[in-house]
Amino acid sequence: MTTAELQQATKALAAMFSCFPQSALTDVEMQLRGYLGAIRDAELGDLQAAIQRFVRGEVRSGNAQFCPSSAQLCIEVRERRVMRELLARRRAGLVSSPPRSGGEVARRSRDGEEATPEPTENEHRNAHP
Repeated sequence: MTTAELQQATKALAAMFSCFPQSALTDVEMQLRGYLGAIRDAELGDLQAAIQRFVRGEVRSGNAQFCPSSAQLCIEVRERRVMRELLARRRAGLVSSPPRSGGEVARRSRDGEEATPEPTENEHRNAHP
C-alpha cells in the first residue's frame, strides 16, 4: 500500500474499531499497528470491503458482537481478493460460468474431485434383487 492508502486503511480500521466494543485496557495504537502489519500486502479496496462485511454482520466466522481478530480480517480480505479476481476473469471471458444448480456434482467439480456417476435404473435394480 502507498502512504496515502495506509492512511485510508488506518481510518477504515479505526472506524471498524469504533463499531465494536473495546476493552478499557486496549492499547488502540498497538492494536492498529498489529492490524496494519497483518494487512500491509492487501489492496485497499479488499480491506475496505472486508471491513464493511464485518460491520454489517455479513461474515459468518467468529462472534459478530466483537471486533474480528487480525487473522479473521486477513482471511476475509483474502476472500474479497479472490472474489474480485474471479469477477475480473469472468468479465475478461477467461472463466466459464459455474453450474447454476448446487449440489454434490457442482461441489466436486469446483473442488477438482472426480464425480461418481449415479447408477442407472437397471444398475440399481440389479444391485437390489
